[in-house]
Amino acid sequence: MALEESHVRRAAHLARLAISDDQANRFVDDLSRILEMVDQLQQVNTDNVAPLAHPLDATQRLRADEVTETDRREQYQRCAPATEEGLYLVPRVVE
Repeated sequence: MALEESHVRRAAHLARLAISDDQANRFVDDLSRILEMVDQLQQVNTDNVAPLAHPLDATQRLRADEVTETDRREQYQRCAPATEEGLYLVPRVVE
């Protein structure tokens, strides 16, 4: 399928991008070259090529889920102008 300027303009419209005629022509050329390169890559024989490592195959070293700091909420809220039940009270900004 050959890429045309109408395809580029449609994609720009869907992405809510304003492009000039000159930009649209350049994008047609650039995107056509990218699609040609993808076609070349798809023609490569990969039958005997082992897949590379996949990130989902790895296991993560996780730290223990335990409390490492003391609760200092009261100390932090002492300087606040208004608090209630451990929450900071702020003026209403949305009516």
